[in-house]
Amino acid sequence: METRIKQIGIAVLLIVWFANITNVFAQGNDNYFTISGIVKDKSNKKALGYVNISIPGTYLSSITNEDGEFVFKIKSSVSAKEIEFSRIGYFSATIPINGQDLSDQTFYLNPNEKQLKEVIVESWENPADLVKEAIRRVAVNYSIKPDLLTGFYRETVQKRKKFINISEAVINIYKSSYKDNVDNDRVQVFKGRSLITTKVSDTLAVKLQGGPNLSIYADMVKNPDLLFDEESLGNFNFKMEDSKFLDNRQQYVLSFTPAVILPYPLYYGTLYIDKETLAFTRAEFYLDMKDRMKATDMILRKKPAGLRFKPDEVFFIVSYKQREGKSYLNYIRNEVKFNCDWQRRLFATNYTVMSEMVVTESKEDVVSNIPRKDSFNQRESLSDKVMNFYDDNFWGAYNIIEPTESLESAVNKLKKEHK
Repeated sequence: METRIKQIGIAVLLIVWFANITNVFAQGNDNYFTISGIVKDKSNKKALGYVNISIPGTYLSSITNEDGEFVFKIKSSVSAKEIEFSRIGYFSATIPINGQDLSDQTFYLNPNEKQLKEVIVESWENPADLVKEAIRRVAVNYSIKPDLLTGFYRETVQKRKKFINISEAVINIYKSSYKDNVDNDRVQVFKGRSLITTKVSDTLAVKLQGGPNLSIYADMVKNPDLLFDEESLGNFNFKMEDSKFLDNRQQYVLSFTPAVILPYPLYYGTLYIDKETLAFTRAEFYLDMKDRMKATDMILRKKPAGLRFKPDEVFFIVSYKQREGKSYLNYIRNEVKFNCDWQRRLFATNYTVMSEMVVTESKEDVVSNIPRKDSFNQRESLSDKVMNFYDDNFWGAYNIIEPTESLESAVNKLKKEHK
């Protein structure tokens, strides 16, 4: 298991900058209308990040950014009648739509603070038994048929507070049955662009190796080597926390921490498990940084001689959304924070590498696997594979994760440079 975990660790590649640009795929035009705005907590009026947005009865979905903002594009052929918002700890809200553009609206979610702690203690005296049962029910709660997903993927690199790279892509994701492992799952970059690159004068480039494959290896339900499987549950201590709601469904909430010391670092964090189905609905977890050398070995693939690398934080969010009695991968976010400095230099430079993926559509009818020659290689870097340019209409009818305020500012600077 040790070798496997190291293979799926997030790889930060530090090398001298070089460019290798390939062509960008074309896109067909679809008729669509757009709903845009911000989602807020109704009680305190604060913006809500990472709110799930979907059309009930369809596979169309998106998510708000960190600032609670979103732009959701709906194909006219869908004949959507309403849009749904959902988030952990809130009542879901359904808003009627009429097939026309609705811009810059404010939507509110009501907090759901009802607790189920007493019921949880009676039902599951040993939290590890609950996790074990959820693992055993994976084949029941998740798709046993191959699925072809469409997703939006973005990765950014920040040097201190400045964005030095922003790469984005629409990706196709082939998911084999959840009875199988991830070995047959593949990702294809359908359309992409790089918005900002490091300058020639910069001495370092920071790249995320195999970035779009995040949607394969960070799927902690289908790839239990990332966190734990039934046999490795003894490596962790589990504790039952106060229950919460998601999609108006009650969720068990469990925290977990490493219970043993292994040759590789483990994670600690929080699990959300649907009370009725015992499906994993969400996981938030951090890499244990007590042994920095082990953490470095997991996430660093290459660096120049003389450069000192110190990891500070590795964080994941993985969420699933239920449709028609089955749970499907919905959203993944990963952040890697670290410091670099050269020997005999006084000050270190901090970097943040962020990647996120949201599933926007899925197809369950007869689907074929992505040919290996067309799939994104785990050794490749997205910033090397997509073209560096800006176009306001680049994404067309595709749903994307809206840029945050800071990212939007970085993009605006790039637009001015291209005028």
